[in-house]
Amino acid sequence: MEEEKGTEQNEQITMEKQPNSQPAPLSKNAQKKLMKQQKWEAKKLEKKAQVKEQKIKEAERKRKEWEEKLSICASEEERLKLIESRRELRKERMEKRAEEKEDKVQRLSKAKESGQNIVIDLEFADLMTASEIHSLVQQIMYCYAVNGRCTSPGHLWLTGCRGGMENQLQRLPGFDKWIIEKESQSYIDALQDQKENLVYLTADSETVLDELDLKKIYIIGGLVDRNRWKGITMKKANEQGIQTAKLPIGSYLKMSSSQVLTVNQVVEILLKFVETKDWKASFFQVIPQRKRGETDSEDLQGVDGEELENEYDQSEKKKQCIEVHSTQ
Repeated sequence: MEEEKGTEQNEQITMEKQPNSQPAPLSKNAQKKLMKQQKWEAKKLEKKAQVKEQKIKEAERKRKEWEEKLSICASEEERLKLIESRRELRKERMEKRAEEKEDKVQRLSKAKESGQNIVIDLEFADLMTASEIHSLVQQIMYCYAVNGRCTSPGHLWLTGCRGGMENQLQRLPGFDKWIIEKESQSYIDALQDQKENLVYLTADSETVLDELDLKKIYIIGGLVDRNRWKGITMKKANEQGIQTAKLPIGSYLKMSSSQVLTVNQVVEILLKFVETKDWKASFFQVIPQRKRGETDSEDLQGVDGEELENEYDQSEKKKQCIEVHSTQ
């Protein structure tokens, strides 16, 4: 009887704990957003396939064009001159890329000493599906590529980089050569001597981030959750006793949906602000128009056309990232 009673108590305790360990069910609105996201991702894959096919056709066109140029050469001497000219052009391009690579290495190395510290917290891997982890890895890839192109790059950190998340990152071309801090420990352990400077960026915070402080270390939650784990980063920061803040999006934009952004968008906004010291310009350059909703004409003052046309073609963005990896 005592054993049965003990078993019933254990089952009751387990049942009481389960609601806290399971994500809340998606609301109808969240389900609609999820379906919209899935359709968008399917469209993105279709576009990616089209871009790949177009590249193959373009490469074939250039090959035929080159062969035609060689075939119409009047003499062997002219043919050899054409080949040599092409080799020189390739050599110049390679030298230019080498110079750009060296310049980038110097900027990123300098950022480790004097750049704005930005941490991506990777301790949420167990709360994400395989596709969500893949999405986060892609976002981190974009973060590194954008940082490498900045004239004033930040000092990027990946904390909690272990297990399946680390394995996924290791599959990225050139990841081992990235000029970035990779810590298997949590930021709270890796940066325990600077706990008073840790600031977790979360949309749930009541503190608005007006300026960036070089002494502060800004943390971004590495979580792609489709709204299943609301408030989790705020709760984590409160439990750890560290500061929180949110970007001043509401002061400059009327978002069409929530103010939750992707990891790479937050990183890019911070990097833009480091360069411009202008939140409005930073938001307009980074946040896609589909998320901005309707914007008053007053909000557009001081933002030029180039800033409004900031939405990258995803395939082009990925191409830039891959080029970064191949040269690092």
